[in-house]
Order: sequence, then C-alpha cells, then structure tokens
Amino acid sequence: MTQTLTIRRPDDWHLHLRDGAMLAGVLPETARHFGRAIVMPNLVPPVVTGDDARAYRDRILAALPAGMDFTPLMTLYLTEATDPADVARAAAEGVVTAVKLYPAGATTNSQSGVRDLTRVTAVLEKMAEIGLPLCIHGEVTTPEVDIFDREQVFLETVLDPLRRRIPGLRVTLEHITTSQGIDYVAQADGDIAGTITTHHLMINRNHILVGGIRPHYYCLPVAKRSTHQQALRKAAVSGNPRFFLGTDSAPHTDPTKESACGCAGVFSATNTLSCLAHVFEEEGALDKLEGFASLFGPARYGLPPAETTITLEKRPDPVAYPAKIVTGAGPVTVFDPGHPLHWHVIA
Repeated sequence: MTQTLTIRRPDDWHLHLRDGAMLAGVLPETARHFGRAIVMPNLVPPVVTGDDARAYRDRILAALPAGMDFTPLMTLYLTEATDPADVARAAAEGVVTAVKLYPAGATTNSQSGVRDLTRVTAVLEKMAEIGLPLCIHGEVTTPEVDIFDREQVFLETVLDPLRRRIPGLRVTLEHITTSQGIDYVAQADGDIAGTITTHHLMINRNHILVGGIRPHYYCLPVAKRSTHQQALRKAAVSGNPRFFLGTDSAPHTDPTKESACGCAGVFSATNTLSCLAHVFEEEGALDKLEGFASLFGPARYGLPPAETTITLEKRPDPVAYPAKIVTGAGPVTVFDPGHPLHWHVIA
C-alpha cells in the first residue's frame, strides 16, 4: 500500500559546501530538498570575518542553479584572534547566524581552531550579550584521550565549565554521537540544543570496521557503539525541541577518502530525507519527523518555519539514488545506508 507524508520543507542546521568546483557540484544536492542551511566556515583559508562570510555567501548564491530556492545561513570560524566587534557587526547586519568553535585539530580544516578558550572569552561574552549562538564541535583533542571518549570528556572538562563561566551563552552541540551527549543536552539548565546527523542515526562503529575498513563511513566525531546509536534515535524521535537535524553532510573526493590517511566526512545531502523517513518509520514515529527536520531548528535560531512543503511517498520500488555525485573537483560517494530506501521525495 502506498503511504504519503507531507511536511514543511526542511532545513539543515549543519552543512559543509566547500568552495569552487566542489561547491558547484554539491550545492544542488542540498538545495533540491532543503530551504536553508547553516554553512560551515572551515574553508582554506577559513571564514573568520564578516567580510569573509559575506564573500562566501555571494559565492554560494552565484553557484546556485537557476530555479532553485535556497538560503545559506553563514557562520564565522572562531579563532583566538577573532574580533568581538566584528562578530557583533556581522550579526547586526544579518551576515552571520552563528559562530563555530572547532577545537584545534579536531576535524577537517580545524588547524586554525581554538587551543585556549580563555583567549576567546571576550568574543563569547559578546555573543552571550547579543544572543548569537555558538555551534560547537564537541571533542577534546588531547592525545591521551581515546577517540571514542572524546565527546564525553569534552562535556565534562570543556563544555560544562564554559557554560557555567558564561551562563547566557547560547550553545548548539553539533553532531552528538553519544548517550552522554544526549543526556547532557536533555537535562541541562539554560540555553542549549543539539543536532543529530543522518548517518549517526543509521550506522555505528561496526559499520566502519567489521568485514574491512569502510572509509565512506568514517567521520568525526566517529560513530560509536550501537547503544549510543539507539540513544540518538530515541532523542531524534522524542519530539524534544532541543534535538533537530544537522546532517554534517561533508563532501570529499573519493581519492581523498580512499587513501592511506583518509579524510573524515560523510556526504548525505542527496538521500537524507529518504533515510530519515526510513528511520522514523522503523521507530514508529513518522509523525515526529516534521518537528525534527522542519520545525525545531528554525525555532532554535529565531526563524519562521518554511511556508512550503515537501511530500514523501513510500513505494514498493526503492529510490534509485546515484552512488556518486560527479563534481569538477572529482567524484563524491553518496552515503550508503546499507539497504534500499523506499521513501521517495515526490513534491
């Protein structure tokens, strides 16, 4: 029997578009289904000033194919040299929607990130004053901490002390991967929310390592045990407005993923909505998908939900998504959920 589901057009609250030929190749994959997206600033060189963000936004809009409607929501890359006045000005002018904190060395192009949080106190205090959200890659990078424990240790040693020190700071803990992260956001006092990715709802660390290393499942934060995956699913379908979609769709060319030291990132922009419908149906919670994908994120960032809708239809035949996206920078492999997807986006 055919099933249909109509929801407001979703937004992506954590997206990598890169630049140049890669940007031109992957942007249509997001704009086809999503109305807005928080765009990550970890380019080379990074987007560190309001002028940088304005110029990057212009490049994104110039790369948008004719007839597509998409609004990039820009972020600044927090460094220890970031000027609080520039941040405040960019926010007041509507150039940026948030600031991104990368612990130095935590993930792709994070070398310019923060090593000592005390050096960015003035910026964070200004952000708290004006209500500008801080998006956080929540992992420590100290070598003695096991990679599977980095998120939990960050919560205890970095995030909680930071929020106590600057209690008015609005925080989005991005791409949560652990039950501890879910519990922290759900139970914390104050203004904190968390995003959950498509792929972390569908894979755990066994998918990366059992039967051979699968580099296209490798991301940072790395996928954890299945118990953590189940905690993420429970949070996503809970209807708790503190949890919403941020795909962290992150394109890398196949040669850079399939190398001796492969890049971290999963590219899921193409098939995210079919994947989410599959997960929410498995959890018996299709009625909760609109909140997670379309309502809670806009409310968090003080924006109205989309006025337009999209419709998904479940059919006997699976969706024929491409295995790869061809870009001018090289081929990019689309996230493979490991099974057919039967929810088609039809309108």
